[in-house]
Amino acid sequence: MQPLNRSTANISTQRPTKVIQFGEGNFLRGFVDWMIDILNEKTEFNGNVEIVQPLDKGIFQLLNKQDGLYHLVLEGIQNGEPTQETRLITCVSNALSPYENYESYLQLGENPDLEFIISNTTEAGISFEPSDKGFETTPNSFPGKLTALLYRRFTHFNGAKNKALTIIPCELIEKNGENLRTTVLQFAKHWNLPAEFTAWIENDTLFCNTLVDRIVPGFPKETISEIQESLGFSDNLVVKAEPFHLWVIEAPESVAKVFPTEQAGLQVKFVEDLTPYRTRKVRILNGAHTALVPVAYLQGLRTVREAVEDETAGKFIQETIFEEIIPTLDLPAEELNQFAKDVIERFQNPFIRHELLSISLNSVSKYKVRVLPSVLEYVNRKGQLPQRLLTSLAALILFYKGEYNGEQIPLNDTPEVLTFFKAAWQKDSVAETVHAVLSNEDFWGQNLTTIKGLEETVTQALTQLQAVSNSTIA
Repeated sequence: MQPLNRSTANISTQRPTKVIQFGEGNFLRGFVDWMIDILNEKTEFNGNVEIVQPLDKGIFQLLNKQDGLYHLVLEGIQNGEPTQETRLITCVSNALSPYENYESYLQLGENPDLEFIISNTTEAGISFEPSDKGFETTPNSFPGKLTALLYRRFTHFNGAKNKALTIIPCELIEKNGENLRTTVLQFAKHWNLPAEFTAWIENDTLFCNTLVDRIVPGFPKETISEIQESLGFSDNLVVKAEPFHLWVIEAPESVAKVFPTEQAGLQVKFVEDLTPYRTRKVRILNGAHTALVPVAYLQGLRTVREAVEDETAGKFIQETIFEEIIPTLDLPAEELNQFAKDVIERFQNPFIRHELLSISLNSVSKYKVRVLPSVLEYVNRKGQLPQRLLTSLAALILFYKGEYNGEQIPLNDTPEVLTFFKAAWQKDSVAETVHAVLSNEDFWGQNLTTIKGLEETVTQALTQLQAVSNSTIA
């Protein structure tokens, strides 16, 4: 079996570096780099990526050993049918660590062809660290490193407006672009950088808020031998991902022109406000996950796929999405229905084993963020209660009892939440337990017992769940 590199793979194409990417992990390589590879194939984008390893430990050396090459394996359900596709990603030209060679890192900012900086450094990555005292040595924080790079670019090109960059962070925090911009400006002030640089950041450098959506399980260690055998290469950087992808970017039309994803047929939306798309994802995808978990688990199901394909649980979650969640959203019905159908197919992916228990982590806070807004908006718009979403809430309360049909449920939440439910389940009746839970404003941000009929509906549903083994939920 051959080692994977540009010589053995017969890859000789040379392109200018247009993108610096902070992060060498599975998600960016299975999402952003895949898109850029397709842009190079189907459009005139003609740009490569240089990867910056944001931490002192990572895989930049392994990437360089393979000349930036790796295979992406897409596996999932599309149009109701299982699909598998493998692609050799060729757009990564180099990888480096600022901790190994800080000057080489800073010199990336002097590249006249550079247009974009893309990042995914975890949700905690966009933060201000006052311990980063300056840019003379490698800052520890990602925004500190970015500020140093941008300042090198600013000085090298004498503050030229046409050399300002477009920054597209993929960290999973709300308003990620705005937060990153704020943090860069904090560092500029902290380091006493010139006012002209601050103005260049504020007026000429574009920071985009984004929303990303693709499940990327990563390196397929269980089947890597078979994959490498079929590829004919010893690829130690294989990434697995689902076919579905969505990238929503708040940016002007000028960005869409130089990053022509629409020409390539990619699911990338350039919008003025991504809030409706974030709400759609949180309510439909994440909300359906959270609503499904306790209902399906109490029926003896253990994975998302089993639950969606189960006659009872599958019917429950589909009706929940289409009849109780979608009516609370404001995007066009066609878009919402298509997204919901895509979500169901993603849940059915036979190549990903998604344990219900893994989704159950911190379910109370997840219900508050992902499901409760749909409950409240349904009541606001319809003047009635969403029965299935409240059945899910009842199932959640029973799930947090920690035992069902003689079996222990391995709960995973904060000690405060677990202690509260232990006490709540020692009440004299189901009604008292429900009242204690629903009136806990620390959980929900409000007293849910004040919503007409909600407490009675949840109490009735919970009573039925307790009374029936392997409950059938219509």
